[in-house]
Amino acid sequence: MNVLLVVAHPDDEVLGVGGTAARHVAAGDNVVAYIAADCMSARVGGEPRLPDAALEAAKVIGLTLRFGGFGGMTLATLRDTVRNRAVEDAVRELRPEVVYTHHLGDPNSDHRAMAAATMIATRPICDGAPARVLCFETPSSTEWGWESRFEPNVFIDVTATIGCKLNAMACYDAELRQPPHPRSLESLRDRAAYWGQIAGVRYAEPFALMREIVR
Repeated sequence: MNVLLVVAHPDDEVLGVGGTAARHVAAGDNVVAYIAADCMSARVGGEPRLPDAALEAAKVIGLTLRFGGFGGMTLATLRDTVRNRAVEDAVRELRPEVVYTHHLGDPNSDHRAMAAATMIATRPICDGAPARVLCFETPSSTEWGWESRFEPNVFIDVTATIGCKLNAMACYDAELRQPPHPRSLESLRDRAAYWGQIAGVRYAEPFALMREIVR
């Protein structure tokens, strides 16, 4: 099975769906992460390690990366056609059965932009459109939304892959913070434990099902 992760920035692919991606890989699925922005323009002096960290994290999980090359915090200002076409190209090339992306109500403008582009690029009339599209939370962002709350209705057991997720996130050492910050390794494990309690497993990642077509 082909699986596509559409994310705004390096580390989003691990924060939001790292355990689930590792589970797909363990099952023999082909997992590709499309990372739209490099984040350089959003930082003072840039962060030259981010692309390298993404490659390191991808090796830990076993997924393939595809970089969009756009600047950080610029995705919402791109023309819709440019942003949508970039995701459409990734969908057409991979022809995934399932796509994961950001929550549409995330307060981060880049996250919202990529979520919207994904919903456009995965319409059933589009070439290579998937049967299933799910939105994930991005810890340290999604929970601070105010217009549309993240209300998951799909929970994936990542008990067997939570260690892989945390090891992959450790590659992003410049992005990590100390507990109780949501982007600390301890907090990420605690968060997975919380969603696991709701789902009746030890660790879980939550998703909102946006579209599913059963043929």
